[in-house]
Amino acid sequence: MMNSLAFLYLACILAGLALVNLPGIPLISSLTSIFDIIGVLAMIVFALALLYHGLRALLNKS
Repeated sequence: MMNSLAFLYLACILAGLALVNLPGIPLISSLTSIFDIIGVLAMIVFALALLYHGLRALLNKS
């Protein structure tokens, strides 16, 4: 269960990275700054969640 949750968080971090690196398509060019903000927030939130679960698992084993 813990491994699948970690992979889900990693996938969410990669999705945030994909939003940040979204090419400037003329159809959505007005929304690129919004996608950048959402992508950065997603990467920060899921990276912190991944660190929290990793530290919790590490401290529970002792």
